[in-house]
Amino acid sequence: MIQNVEFRFEGGRSGVLLIHGLTGTPAEMRLVGKGLNRAGFSVYGMQLAGHCGDAKDLLATDWHDWYASVVKAAEQFRQEVDHLFVAGLSMGAVLALKLAADHPDWVKGVGVYGATFKYDGWATPWYGKFSFLLPLIDKLGIGRNWMVHEEEPYGLRDERLRQQISSLMLGGDSAAAGLPGNPWPSLAEMYKMAAVVRRDLPKVNAPCLIAHATEDDIASIENAYLVERSVSGPVETLWLEDSYHMITIDRERRVLIDRSAAFFQQIAATYEPAARAAA
Repeated sequence: MIQNVEFRFEGGRSGVLLIHGLTGTPAEMRLVGKGLNRAGFSVYGMQLAGHCGDAKDLLATDWHDWYASVVKAAEQFRQEVDHLFVAGLSMGAVLALKLAADHPDWVKGVGVYGATFKYDGWATPWYGKFSFLLPLIDKLGIGRNWMVHEEEPYGLRDERLRQQISSLMLGGDSAAAGLPGNPWPSLAEMYKMAAVVRRDLPKVNAPCLIAHATEDDIASIENAYLVERSVSGPVETLWLEDSYHMITIDRERRVLIDRSAAFFQQIAATYEPAARAAA
């Protein structure tokens, strides 16, 4: 049964929509949300369709459903704020980029956190290196019940936090820590979406803050370089050297929060003179 664990923090007239990753949960974006709210932003930590339940709930959805839930959340949130920013972790970063590519009039800036177009980090199992074949495997109807199980270090360099998260995840609390693995069909959907977004990256004109762990265990830094060289808008980069994939909760989360707040504030400030003139 899917639990609704979205969160909202009311703040100023600039808002940040936060998007979690595949098999993840809004909880992985909550600390960033709190930090951005303290900096004056309104925050909406949305929940992707099919997530925060069991594997059957996730398998009942595809990437179009995940993206539709992002569009729905953005449509709602943009009515409540003057400036809409969007930030996502892992697959959530890919979804954030798609929203910016499809709706340049909505999105003023993008936080690209640990973007995952392919699973190629140093801790990826050997069979994960062949994940690009998953769309073909899925088309052939193979592996409907297969799952790639999460393995140490679970995207976390902080050992204490790793123990806490793994206990929740392996204990079955998907609303708090996500599923303990990725169903093959869902991974195939992620790769289908990644291929679409990769082609559309030049349509992203909004400024992007690209943050990525230099030792990302799940998605190598090549994913960040792909975004950096492909988008059309201005880019800032933040390379984190003391974190793994889950940079929104790992050791350097405060660095990420502070840099994100400053990045979004700078963009919002460029619109304020025009807003005052219109008034």
